[in-house]
Amino acid sequence: MLDTAHTDPSLDVLRAAAATVYGVMPRTPQYAWPLLAKRTGCSVWVKHENHTPTGAFKIRGGIVYMQHLKRKQPDCAGVIAATRGNHGQSIAVSAKAAGVRAVIVVPEGNNPEKNAAMAAQGAELVVHGPDFNTALDHAHALAEQQGLHFVPSFAPLLVQGVASYALELFDAVEALDTVYVPVGLGSGICGLIAARDALGLKTEIVGVQAEAAPCYALSFAVGHPVSTETADTLIDGVATRVPVAEAVEIINRGAARIVTVSDDEALDAQAYLMVDTHNLAEPAGAAALAALMQERDLMRGRRVAVIQSGGNADAGNVLEVARRARTFV
Repeated sequence: MLDTAHTDPSLDVLRAAAATVYGVMPRTPQYAWPLLAKRTGCSVWVKHENHTPTGAFKIRGGIVYMQHLKRKQPDCAGVIAATRGNHGQSIAVSAKAAGVRAVIVVPEGNNPEKNAAMAAQGAELVVHGPDFNTALDHAHALAEQQGLHFVPSFAPLLVQGVASYALELFDAVEALDTVYVPVGLGSGICGLIAARDALGLKTEIVGVQAEAAPCYALSFAVGHPVSTETADTLIDGVATRVPVAEAVEIINRGAARIVTVSDDEALDAQAYLMVDTHNLAEPAGAAALAALMQERDLMRGRRVAVIQSGGNADAGNVLEVARRARTFV
């Protein structure tokens, strides 16, 4: 079992993890976009995690996890993970850099562009099951059969790496009142909470889920993990049915609330980002802005940031977003 201590990491631990990240990739920008400010009624910064080498934030956690694994288990036969795409790309790139075999399990009907990217990045792709959690169960079975190290989508080392984007944001933008962040299995929001707490800030953190995949919103409401039967949403980066208990504990302790958004709201937010910032977001990458749009009356006049967690939209989605964008100009 890989050592994954520091579930409440200190600032020194987070800065060290960030230094590991910067050995592979540069910092990403955060910009205050005036057209978004006009649209939302508040000062709003976008943290552009769509600018990483894989087009999403998760590579940060993969880098830290894989470097730690390489040190602790230099004879590792390979790694395996289940994903809808961005976690898999992170593991594929990080494993290749470490010289380790990577097997990635995806559900049927997964984003074809993300599948192609993972294969191009050196991963062996396995397609199995109707949804993420079925693919996850299959990945665990293959790990045991083939002696592979299973890399979860949530772990303290992943959170430490992901927290580097939060440190960048908080270092660059003072006195943020609120940050909106999408929640899939929880590494992004937990990284934000860890960085905020380590820095001693008072910024409220708002998680964002899909209306059709609200397991963390339900868990937040009742104070313990709650699973759902389905996760039928086009916001595929947050399409999970079963929350991670450790993430639920951190989120319920450190977040202000969890907001849910519809598929239609996410599509609109993608179009707003296209028009106002000329950046492409995948549906999950636009979910934070969709939540801010919901709460714009509450946020009026405040200093707000949204995490654009990824830009890996498929071609069909881009066409729909471009169609909507023409009506928002």
